[in-house]
Amino acid sequence: MINHGHTDRSGRPVTLHAVDADNWRAVADCAPRDDQRDWVPALAARYLVLSSREDTWNSLAVLAGGEVAGHIMWGRDEDGSHWIGGMLIDAAHQGTGIGRAAVHTLADWLAAREDGTAVRLSYAPENEVAAHLYTALGFRPTGAEEDGEVVAERERRSTSSG
Repeated sequence: MINHGHTDRSGRPVTLHAVDADNWRAVADCAPRDDQRDWVPALAARYLVLSSREDTWNSLAVLAGGEVAGHIMWGRDEDGSHWIGGMLIDAAHQGTGIGRAAVHTLADWLAAREDGTAVRLSYAPENEVAAHLYTALGFRPTGAEEDGEVVAERERRSTSSG
């Protein structure tokens, strides 16, 4: 379990867990709102298949107060940087701060790893909600693009700020 003390707006702890025999079905069934389908798949199951079939990504279950609320994944690039990818918060849990807490938790955990450098992610330029969230969490556009998406980076920093 990864826990950096971040919570949703109601105070429930948001933690990240290995996808395992107890939670994989609930994670796979997480689905975004219909208006988000330009940026994420219809079900988190696609991310689970991607991380199980390729060596690049590691899937994690996002739990809020012990309840599966979504999926997030991470990977390590050849240059040593860590990437956050494949976040999908179930529509029933959106608007509660779970996505913010999940990204914050994973970014803090990745930055604290001994092998860590910068933490990066990418988002569609027209996804203003994602751009605002990531900027608020300290990610800054690098000027690079990955598959037509804006690459943003958060420099390695202390995880004591919250």
